[in-house]
Parts: sequence; C-alpha cells; structure tokens
Amino acid sequence: MLSFVFRRFISMIVTLWLIVTVTFFLMHAVPGSPFEKEGKALNATVEQNLNAYYNLDKPLVVQYVLYLQKLVQFDLGPSTANASDTVNKMIARGFPVSFQLGVIAVVFAIFSGVGLGVVAALRHNRLIDYAAMVIAVLGISIPSFVVAPLLIKYLAVEWKLLPTATWGSWQHVVMPALALAFGPIAIIARLTRTNMLEILTQEYIETAKAKGLKPATIVFKHALRNAILPVVTLLGALIANVLTGSFVIEKIFAIPGMGKYFVAGIINRDYSVIMGTTVFYSALLIFMMFVVDVLYGIIDPRIKLHRKESEG
Repeated sequence: MLSFVFRRFISMIVTLWLIVTVTFFLMHAVPGSPFEKEGKALNATVEQNLNAYYNLDKPLVVQYVLYLQKLVQFDLGPSTANASDTVNKMIARGFPVSFQLGVIAVVFAIFSGVGLGVVAALRHNRLIDYAAMVIAVLGISIPSFVVAPLLIKYLAVEWKLLPTATWGSWQHVVMPALALAFGPIAIIARLTRTNMLEILTQEYIETAKAKGLKPATIVFKHALRNAILPVVTLLGALIANVLTGSFVIEKIFAIPGMGKYFVAGIINRDYSVIMGTTVFYSALLIFMMFVVDVLYGIIDPRIKLHRKESEG
C-alpha cells in the first residue's frame, strides 16, 4: 500500500506540474496586456512600472521559474487587477462557499442517483422504471446553466418557495445544488440501474435467494456493493464536473464563491487569478482521483489481490 501511495503521489506531482506549465505558457501566449482596460492602454511609464512589479518585464522562462518558486512556497501571488489583494486571500474567501455547495451537490447526486437506479432496476419494465429513465435522459440532455434559470423561474419567481439568489441560509443552497446535481443524478441512475440489472441475474444472487436471505439483505449487502463500483470510478469525473460547472452556476445565482473570482479574472485578464484558481482546482481534483483509487480498493478487495498477483 505504501508503495502504491508513493507512486500515485509522484504521478500527482508530475501531472500538476504539466498542468501548471501548459496553463502558464498558453496564458502568456494570448496577445495583449493584463493592464489594458476596455481596450485602452495605460501610460507607457505606468505600464512599465507595473510590468516590473509583477516581473512581466523579464523573459518568459524567468517568469516561469519565479512562478514555480513561489508556487512551492504556496504563494500564488498578488492580483494584477487589484494589487492590494492576493490570490491566496481570494481562495480563502471563495473556496469555503464553493466547497459547501459542491459537497452538497455531490452527496445529493450520489444518494439520489443510486437510489433512483436501484428502484428502477428492482421495478424493471414498470412505470417507475420508465419514469426514472425519462428523468435520466432529461438530466443528461439539459445542461446545468439551462436548469438554473428554469429553477429560478418556477421555484423563486412563480411559486415563491425559495430566494432568487445570493448566499446566507439553507434556502439559498437548494436551487444551485439542484442545478449542479441534476446531470450527475441522471448519469449515476443509469449506471446503477444497468449494473444492478446485470448483477441481479448472477448465480451468487440466486444462491442468496435460495438460502432464504431477506430481499433487503440481498439488494444492499450483496448486489449494491458490486453495482456501485463503476459509480466510485466515476466520482473523480463527477466531482470535476460539479466543481467546474459551479463557476457558471455561482455566477447565475450571485454566489460569492470561487466562480466569482475566476470569471472576473478571465474578464480582467488577471494572470495571477487565472493561474492560481487553475492550479488550486487541478491539485484538488488530482487529489480526489487519488482518493477514488484508494476507495476502489477498499470497496473491492479483489483489486488489491489482483495487483499482488500481477506483481508476483
């Protein structure tokens, strides 16, 4: 296990370095200056001083090395749009909000999707199965930025059940979490249903029925454990989808999370904010993929056994 963790850690570092490198050079390849506002250039002397302050007057390779040195020290630098603010402070302000929204959306998607998939499989070719698959098709077809305005129109404007936007209470979480979770619920439900239908026909399930085990025990202890393995594999991509999708949702619902700073950074061509948020979220997603690998081995011990046999 220690050897596996070490190899994955090295892989994580290399992957993150590649992401940082590609993002850095692509961002600097975009023409224009981060100090141009609405197409208007600054005074030449002022721009020269700003370039010197942010090390933008140095060769690109030198800038890259300096950035890596600061990154190793967990210093993401000052904002080029607002020198009095730093990327670290922005993340400290915005990430707790985005994290709370993301966790709620992911948890809701997992439990709702798995539950819907199990019920659909147990009621195969019945009304509830057809209804679940209709919901799944809609969830896959309709993106979150389309679901969000529909939720606002009906739940907030028409029926006045929830507040329209901003952040502060549990009521403010409901609509953005639903918008983020709608697509993942559909994907998880379809995947769970497909796997449950296959597993319920396996011989060991028939043996469990012949032994007189309760239906609930057969479903939740034997069938579901194997059926959710592909869902666990999907968790990394699911979390990535929710976190990146939250940028747009946060903007729609005026949520003071990371999306606010990321969108503003792109609009203002704020190099530090773009790089900082990209590096931060990349590190987070790479770490989550590592956690998924570990969870996969915990849920299905046969994977560990297979690895040992392969190494032997």
